[in-house]
Amino acid sequence: MKQSAYYRNKVIWITGASSGIGENLAEQLAQYGAHLILSARNQQKLEALKAALTNPEKHLVLPLDLENLNEAANYTEHILAKFGRLDILINNGGVSQRASANETSMEVNRQLMEVNFFANIALAKAVLPIFRAQQSGQYLVVSSIAGKFGFHLRSIYSASKAALVGYYESLAMEEAPNGIKVTLAYPGKINTPISKSALTASGQAHGAMDRNQASGMPVDICVAQMLTALAQEKREVLIGGKELLAVYMKRFLPRLFWKIIPKQSAT
Repeated sequence: MKQSAYYRNKVIWITGASSGIGENLAEQLAQYGAHLILSARNQQKLEALKAALTNPEKHLVLPLDLENLNEAANYTEHILAKFGRLDILINNGGVSQRASANETSMEVNRQLMEVNFFANIALAKAVLPIFRAQQSGQYLVVSSIAGKFGFHLRSIYSASKAALVGYYESLAMEEAPNGIKVTLAYPGKINTPISKSALTASGQAHGAMDRNQASGMPVDICVAQMLTALAQEKREVLIGGKELLAVYMKRFLPRLFWKIIPKQSAT
């Protein structure tokens, strides 16, 4: 089946849709003919994105704040009222980190876990009854290469992304009899503005574009690979450049990994 046919008329909820990977996911999926729910904090950006998408009348703007996601089930009511179903949840929203473990306050640690992990799984649980009733549904979960191993200035970010892996691998096994599938994506260095909004030790935005991000894989190529993996119902997909070698190095050549990786630039 062609990828465009796979996504045509599917109802897909994208978090973190206002920029970066989420924005490009919306652009590509709209071209494939999907019905989209666009979520992030910035409603103005979401409305502008919707207006610029193919067939804007097919899409719904649904603002949410991942730091204050107390009534996740209420969002699903809006989705069902408009579309009557939900086929895919793309849990992409999150925030990165640029601070050492020693410097990062517990408040910032909790903030990152709330946004990257607890809000993520709250949405997963909110849509699970829909998927179970349909006996079908897919999750695309955007983890990170940092979910495969820790790195400088990423302690709690890495922890939050690794936590997603354990949760969704368990969920996938439990819900397979109900026709529910999970794809975990591990982006490496991707050219997005994620480093600008990354939190410092005090919780302020880093505000700078890292060299590693600026020189990373173009976001549209990253997204295309994600969507291919999702359409093929893969359990996981690693996306990036030569930095992905570190994943295999840690697994098969751990002594070499611990010699080389700590010397790599954090930004």
